[in-house]
Order: sequence, then C-alpha cells, then structure tokens
Amino acid sequence: MSEPLLRRSDEIEYESVDAADGLEKGVLIDESDGAPNFAIRRFVLEAGATVPEHTNAVEHEQYVLEGEYTVGIGDEEHEVEAGDSLLLPAGTVHWYRNEGDEDGAFLCAVPNGDDEIELVE
Repeated sequence: MSEPLLRRSDEIEYESVDAADGLEKGVLIDESDGAPNFAIRRFVLEAGATVPEHTNAVEHEQYVLEGEYTVGIGDEEHEVEAGDSLLLPAGTVHWYRNEGDEDGAFLCAVPNGDDEIELVE
C-alpha cells in the first residue's frame, strides 16, 4: 500500500524535453513516489515553441493551466486555454504550437509504465 505524499511546488525539477525545443517537463508524482497507477506531470510550452507531430505509447489526459496555444490532433487544430481538458488515446498523432507572447502550461496524467514518444516523419 502506498503512503500519502505531499510535494511542494519548489521541490519539482524541470528538464527540457529532447523531442522539442521550448518544452519543459516537471514530474509532480509518479511511481517512484509510490503512486501505484498514474503519473502527473506539468509541462511548460514556451512562447514561440513548437512540438513536432508525435505519438505516445500510453493515453494522456491533459488540463490546460495557463496561456493559450494550439494543439493539433490528427488533421484538426484546436485553440486551447486555461480550463480546457484533452484526452489523447495511445497512438494518437498530436502536436503543439504556441504563437503567443506568454508561456502555456498544462498538467498531463498518464498510466505508469513506458511512455515512449515516437516522432512522426
């Protein structure tokens, strides 16, 4: 059985995501913290940043925290803003573009396990 955990925002370390310039990821809670089923991560999409088309090995549930940016899902583009939610099933082609002057940020929940990213050529 897992132990309760409180993690403060100043304890989160952010790192650049190799697949995209201008995208940083902070792992809020995951299996290394004793979470048996899901990981929660916070991403920051810098102003002017673009994340190329890719797929992930597992589903993603996302919640937009701040900013406004574009999410491409398949052949459709969606403008998102704080308060919007997305479901990206495993294997769904998607991408991000922040043409604004402010950073965007979102939470992303995924099942624990292999979250392999595959860039679409």
